[in-house]
Amino acid sequence: MKMLFKRYKYFLALLVVNIVVYSLYPSVGQKSIDITWSNTVEMLSVIPPIFILLGLLDVWVQRETMIKLMGEKSGILGILIAFFLGSAAAGPLYAAFPIAGVLLQKGSKFSNVLIFIGAWSTTKIPMLLFEASSMGWKFMMTRFVIDIPGIMLIAYITERLLNEKEKQYIHDQAAGSK
Repeated sequence: MKMLFKRYKYFLALLVVNIVVYSLYPSVGQKSIDITWSNTVEMLSVIPPIFILLGLLDVWVQRETMIKLMGEKSGILGILIAFFLGSAAAGPLYAAFPIAGVLLQKGSKFSNVLIFIGAWSTTKIPMLLFEASSMGWKFMMTRFVIDIPGIMLIAYITERLLNEKEKQYIHDQAAGSK
């Protein structure tokens, strides 16, 4: 029981806060409940397909193949695949992290995984099309052209700043999430 409480302490604390807010300010409390419900429905619609894709990626793609395509010696091909996977993705950024964990487990280069996360967060194709239609092609292309070297620079600087022990810790965390 103590372990269960420890695991869900933040959820329980927020539940208590919501109950207090609802009892003191019913309209604010109702809005909070509505937002919580909306977020829960969104997560339930996004997470199951992500885990299905993760399972398929884990089973269908051999570690040797991933090392060849996105590993330490993958070069420009690994970078392009990371950008494509991140840009072609749909869904919120929190869905990228389990996929990044599987990529690390399969032997992808750390900077390629960071490029994947960066591309997911800033260069998704649906987002680019929305930007082009609402803000214009010039704005969209300018931002896209700036984002690509920015993502790569951040990925490579991060990889260089982390020592081997820190990288191993991240790999161990990814392996433990399986």
